[in-house]
Amino acid sequence: MIYCVEDNKAIRSLMIYTLNSAGFEAAGFSDGESLFAALTDEMPQLILLDIMLPGEDGLTILKRLRENPKTAGIPIIMETAKGEEYDRVVGLDSGADDYLSKPFGMMEMVSRVKALLRRTAGAGDSTVLRNGRLTLNTEEHTVLLDGERITLTLKEYELLRLFLEHPGKVYSREKLFDSVWGDDYVGETRTVDVHIGTLRTKLGECGDYIETVRGVGYRMEARP
Repeated sequence: MIYCVEDNKAIRSLMIYTLNSAGFEAAGFSDGESLFAALTDEMPQLILLDIMLPGEDGLTILKRLRENPKTAGIPIIMETAKGEEYDRVVGLDSGADDYLSKPFGMMEMVSRVKALLRRTAGAGDSTVLRNGRLTLNTEEHTVLLDGERITLTLKEYELLRLFLEHPGKVYSREKLFDSVWGDDYVGETRTVDVHIGTLRTKLGECGDYIETVRGVGYRMEARP
């Protein structure tokens, strides 16, 4: 199920029709209130979220979604007005996974949706990764610090998983960007620094596990 949050009825109907034609199940909502009501009944695979909405705007809704442990991991594509770079940057830094600049083509939308779902499909075998006081369960999609669950956004989770899978390995910002966001993603490596910063904060004392390698990028130190 894919949720489309778009207040323009004609655009919303076209988005739903296109997604259905592409083999997806989709539902549309005109505002945040109706979205959150639907989330109590069914969690979607992905949310397409317009920034300009009546009532709560898309960025406020994004923040609420990322702060709630039940919705924090849902992939989200923001719809931004053409040329509004500030909205794109704020959205990405707030936890959006991708964006579409209006007006966008329906085939571009489907392509972005498919690409994001591929990147977030939970590839790999069911595994428990550990380093020091941290435990990540790839099957349950959970992260524990000293046995207590930590809520991460999707990109924070993917960064941590990559570090835990290869402790001691140094990653450049460009490599992290390509590995986590994908080479078909349009953005900048500054996004990596922002997400590393929020990840360190959420990991508390274990945030020190992620070291900055000056002039190169980042690595996670192996801990007993």
